[in-house]
Amino acid sequence: MTLMRHSLKSLHTELANGSLTASDLVEASLKEIERVDGQVKAFLKVDHEGARAVAKHIDQNRSAKRGLLHALPMALKDNICTDGLTTTCGSKLLANYTPVFDATVTKQLRTHGSILMGKLNMDEFAMGSSNENSGFFPVHNPWDLERVPGGSSGGPVAAVAAGEVFFSLGSDTGGSIRQPASFCGVVGLKPTYGRVSRYGLVAFASSLDQIGPITKNVEDAAYVMQAISGYDPMDATSIPQDVPDYLSALTGDIKGLKVGVPKEMMGEGIDPGVRAQIQKALTQLEKMGAIVEEVSLPHAEYAVATYYLIAPAEASSNLARYDGVRYGMRQEGKNLLDLYLETRSQGFGDEVKRRIMLGTYALSSGYYDAYYLKAQKARTLISQDFEKIFAKYDVVVGPTTPNTAFKFGEKTDDPLTMYLNDICTIPANLAGLPAISVPCGLADGLPVGLQVFGKAFDEATLLRVAHAFEQETETLEAPTLGGSAV
Repeated sequence: MTLMRHSLKSLHTELANGSLTASDLVEASLKEIERVDGQVKAFLKVDHEGARAVAKHIDQNRSAKRGLLHALPMALKDNICTDGLTTTCGSKLLANYTPVFDATVTKQLRTHGSILMGKLNMDEFAMGSSNENSGFFPVHNPWDLERVPGGSSGGPVAAVAAGEVFFSLGSDTGGSIRQPASFCGVVGLKPTYGRVSRYGLVAFASSLDQIGPITKNVEDAAYVMQAISGYDPMDATSIPQDVPDYLSALTGDIKGLKVGVPKEMMGEGIDPGVRAQIQKALTQLEKMGAIVEEVSLPHAEYAVATYYLIAPAEASSNLARYDGVRYGMRQEGKNLLDLYLETRSQGFGDEVKRRIMLGTYALSSGYYDAYYLKAQKARTLISQDFEKIFAKYDVVVGPTTPNTAFKFGEKTDDPLTMYLNDICTIPANLAGLPAISVPCGLADGLPVGLQVFGKAFDEATLLRVAHAFEQETETLEAPTLGGSAV
């Protein structure tokens, strides 16, 4: 196994016994970025000098207290603020924006000793399901460079799948961590809304956005979740809940666990190859002692429509700040209104404009009750569906995506078809629940993700189930890219 494929636990051991240094890990990461990122295009910015300086400092202070993520190279989605390092949100409008503060999760990762290698590509302002909406260039799937990695966290997922960093953080508004994790064969976790601070995350849809980890395996996800979880007074949506010991939850035992499988997620619209792998995974869970039964999410059919009213409505409000006056790109005009129009016309991409227009329309006088208010009522019904299921079951399981990674350009001409790609992930965001995607096999040579939903603030059970399943499942071989791996 190459160095960049080691688990976080094994790296801790090697760092502790002196067989590895922080500088060794940073150089290995930089070498792999140089080797493969010209093909994958996961990075928008690589901080060579900053990473080497932090590694040198760590190596010179070996007696200092070691955090959970000591000396481990990682990277962040480019909508998570980093003091002194550009944060573009994948948009030309913010191409030169450099924050003067760290997001709370950035601070937490630094406190736990991790080393920031750079910022990762994404769909512009996190709006997209394929990473074809980046304002700079698309990310490529390491499993097949002619296919999309998924979105909007395509860069963070592709960087982990390609072995460029040991883990990354992304944001998930409607499936933007889990869907690309499924497409690229890695683990992606969306925590409960309020479990991880959103302070310093550039907002898309404030009632839906959540930061979460992307890792090579479930144990690594537990390490990262332990580091970034907790109450933050800087975030009004942060919930003061105790954070359990996620690593101790990885017992490998799920005997007697009750698993609900929504019939709505296993029927029409799910690719036969994907369905076959999910059925195989369900059989494996039963062999491990879990009780698997069919359940129903009767209002799930409204999830996509509900999401694409609520999310654009919130986006139309959040993105109003990008006016060419305070920060970001400025295009001069004949007057103030002309300045606004020119800046937004040239700064925003087509998908961002589409969602702003849709959201503004849904909130406009005469249409608010008919669209936005009705969507909020549907959201409540979807949440109540989950509450009824979780009164009897421990977790809910189904596919992460209805299909495997598609080729570039395959869905760009039909936005509705693209939006339907998130049909299995959106319900968790609308209900504010945690959900994880873990690899469960291949369909036509491409990764398939098994999605596990949990009760609010019960990430421990999610990790327990995903880890137990992972231990009994054949590990996917890492995708092979040109040259020799580190």
